[in-house]
Amino acid sequence: MGVPTATRPDRDCAERAKSAGSVVVVLFVLAAAFVVTSYVVPRSARGPAKEEPVAAPVVPAAVATVSHSVVYELLGPDGARNVTYAAAGSALTQQAEVTTPWSVSFTRVGPADRTEFYSIAAQNPGPGELRCRILVDGAVVAEKSVTEPGRLFSCAV
Repeated sequence: MGVPTATRPDRDCAERAKSAGSVVVVLFVLAAAFVVTSYVVPRSARGPAKEEPVAAPVVPAAVATVSHSVVYELLGPDGARNVTYAAAGSALTQQAEVTTPWSVSFTRVGPADRTEFYSIAAQNPGPGELRCRILVDGAVVAEKSVTEPGRLFSCAV
């Protein structure tokens, strides 16, 4: 029997091991490059995006509108003071003093199903009667009078 001899790896085996390590490094570099391009490179450089459904724009439903012809009147012998009324667009308007007979008219446009508010207030400078009236589309919808001097009153509907 002989003495066992030490074996030496042959050159092919060493080259294969070195080559396998290189393959692992190359695979790692390729994986890293894929990750970087997936998250860093803009969508346009990666090709067309997957199309997502586009929601149709929401169109508001048509609202039926109606217009009303409105007239505020003040009638009396001595004028009126501190006249305040809700005008077109519900804007409040005020006049310190007016002569009577006095009136203002405007058209108010709004949704057909909305209740409109109309109001006029005034102070009677006296003596005598001061009367207010509100006409909507030609019909009297509110009327009131006061006879005491200095008295503030209003018509509203």
